[in-house]
Amino acid sequence: MERMSPLDASFLHIEDGISHMHIGSVAIFEGPPPAYEDFAAMVARKLPLIPRYRQVVRFTPMGLGRPAWIDDPGFNLGYHVRHTALPDPGGEEELRKVVGRLMSQQLDRSKPLWELWVAEGLDHGRWALISKVHHCMVDGVSGTDLMAVLLDLKREPDPAVIEDRWLPAPRPSRAELVAQAIAERAVNPYEYVRGLRSLTRAPRMVSSQLTDAAKGLVSYGSMIQRGAPETTLNGPIGPHRRWDWARTRLSDVKIVRAAYGGTVNDVVLAVITRGFRDLLRSRGEPVAGRHLTTMVPVSVRSESERGAYNNKVSAMFARLPVGLEDPIDRLNAIRSQMEGLKDSHQAVAGEVLTSLTGFAPPMLLALGARAAGRMSQRNLNTITTNVPGPQFPLYALGRRMLEAIPYVPLASTLRTTVAIFSYDGSLTFGVTGDYDEAADIGVLCDGIEDGMDELVALSGASGIGTEDLSATKPAPRSDPTVAPPAAQQGSPASPESD
Repeated sequence: MERMSPLDASFLHIEDGISHMHIGSVAIFEGPPPAYEDFAAMVARKLPLIPRYRQVVRFTPMGLGRPAWIDDPGFNLGYHVRHTALPDPGGEEELRKVVGRLMSQQLDRSKPLWELWVAEGLDHGRWALISKVHHCMVDGVSGTDLMAVLLDLKREPDPAVIEDRWLPAPRPSRAELVAQAIAERAVNPYEYVRGLRSLTRAPRMVSSQLTDAAKGLVSYGSMIQRGAPETTLNGPIGPHRRWDWARTRLSDVKIVRAAYGGTVNDVVLAVITRGFRDLLRSRGEPVAGRHLTTMVPVSVRSESERGAYNNKVSAMFARLPVGLEDPIDRLNAIRSQMEGLKDSHQAVAGEVLTSLTGFAPPMLLALGARAAGRMSQRNLNTITTNVPGPQFPLYALGRRMLEAIPYVPLASTLRTTVAIFSYDGSLTFGVTGDYDEAADIGVLCDGIEDGMDELVALSGASGIGTEDLSATKPAPRSDPTVAPPAAQQGSPASPESD
């Protein structure tokens, strides 16, 4: 039995029948699709590398301890690996609808919190792998690591057999859960005091960390006091989802950065700002002089923590200048702002606040998580999360993954969220919308692609070469009969570059 971290537990506590806290992705592969039995056998061979996939959540009676992971003695792979097919003609519109329906369904908490769907019938002989996994199990970065474990690095996989010695540990009783929770609460104060004593051995480092955290808390306070503007991006949501995507290339980002500087994330936020500007204007909402507030999750996972499938994230809060008409002005405003946010140490403060929740009784932690979720309606308009993926091709049963598009959930009163994922030279934006209140998220996706096109065009006017753009530009979203280009190996730009 393993107790959840406070952050992992918070994703369970804020979930309800409307806000479903699973993340996911849709990976598109070259054909032909594998037989279901072959794919299930491939996943079974990888399970020894992912122990969490055969564990379930158990809650401690009376909230005396955080939820725990325990082995599932009734684990059934057939429940988690599923098979479906797209209706004719199997285009991108059909894929969007199927994914929207699957992501609208809450994961069953009585079973391990993940599903994989093999979806046949995608046009041009392709097939899709739809993944759902609860946010209490992984964050974006560890989810990317997980993808690399499930898939192969070569077309011909390594024939080595991974020995599976898994035997489920006995399921603890309610009394055992309570007894362990009480014992942990008795031991923890000593552990905290011992940790504080160890910190005094490095006073300069501690002083620096506390100073950074204090700066971040001041920045947080300013953000909360400022609040977020009232728009149709916020309001009550239902349990059903729409999902859409936009495609760009990392090579396009490199061209823009060469002309105007900044980071990959700056360019990404600038084109998302163009998308939201178009969306609000299409709804007849004013944009002049306005900013949208977005939470930008930031990984605080060290290299030594890679391979651990849990959450290690903090956050910064940025303002998207939808009121600026000129695309270069938008990019410069975001670049300047993000530099200031790094100096403000918001991410450091967020990590400190998250770690301090370990002091809180689990019952108060659950109540606090729900209160924080409700508070987002006053301080946030959306979430934009950018996760760097592998810049080399991955394979499933000898079939190359052409692209991967992320899914991020909605929560509280956030009706639209955006996730960005890079893979083998491609950059995809997965947009989630409430089914009833965000039926027009395609406008946002078109705006993202148009925003990248205009920045690339302006970069060319600035003297940066764009002669290779025609070879890397994705097919238009409006023509679902055109297959997207296969991802190219050896991306000229890395999403982690500054």
